[in-house]
Amino acid sequence: MNHVKEIGAVAGFILPFFNISLILRIIKRKSSNDLSMVWVIGVWICILLMSPSALTSEDFSFRAFGITNLLFFTAVVFVAFKYRNSKAK
Repeated sequence: MNHVKEIGAVAGFILPFFNISLILRIIKRKSSNDLSMVWVIGVWICILLMSPSALTSEDFSFRAFGITNLLFFTAVVFVAFKYRNSKAK
């Protein structure tokens, strides 16, 4: 694997970890009311539809991104629905 592919694989794996800050912000405030649920579901559906392609791709960077993005954004969806219409304390 050359350096460009290695950097792409690392970046593809790490990028979805930035969803952690969104998850933690929702939990800390105990509310996801500032998020558009249309956006959350729209992004999640696109990720779900893209996942078979990512999982079967020969490109390791795309596979790494697809797997971590699916996991972390599914967590965003779960937390966003859990804290929907919650009142911040």
